[in-house]
Amino acid sequence: MSKIWKKLITIPQGTTVEVKWNHVKVTGPKWALEYTLLDGLSLSINENQIEVICPDLEKRNFRGLTRTLVDNMIEGVSKGYQKKLMVLGVWYTAKVQGKEIIFTLWFSHPVKVEIPATITVTVEKDAKSNDILTIAGIDKQFLGQYVANIRALKVPEPYKGKGIRYIDETIKLKAGKTAKK
Repeated sequence: MSKIWKKLITIPQGTTVEVKWNHVKVTGPKWALEYTLLDGLSLSINENQIEVICPDLEKRNFRGLTRTLVDNMIEGVSKGYQKKLMVLGVWYTAKVQGKEIIFTLWFSHPVKVEIPATITVTVEKDAKSNDILTIAGIDKQFLGQYVANIRALKVPEPYKGKGIRYIDETIKLKAGKTAKK
């Protein structure tokens, strides 16, 4: 059984945490996030540390989850999160125009993806002229889902590795038909 719920959360300078009933609001230099606690769970704030309290035995399985979600909220509004994607392949491109990303992924049409207000996207080229997308935001879960949706537009194929992949992802390439001979 995990004991992560026992670990105290430290509130950094410039970040405020407000708890009203079962509603938590975290405000920091980047933005503000809100979360509603499950019934039976509460937070105790002492100076600059937060502790998860759960007197209800049936809800004790959610202590670690609640602690991790609140910790991710605090880190998100103070530092933020960032993920990188690589668009790899001949004629595969990505560019930012206004509030959307436009991909050329060898389809008959360009694919447009809208950029939400809480996310920032930048595109740069690497040494091999592949496009690198740097996607930053404050909500860890929302950012991860947004990046996964972008990657799903053109998942890396197993023979040449072309497609959209995470920057640190390695694709195990398959041998073609001629490798059997």
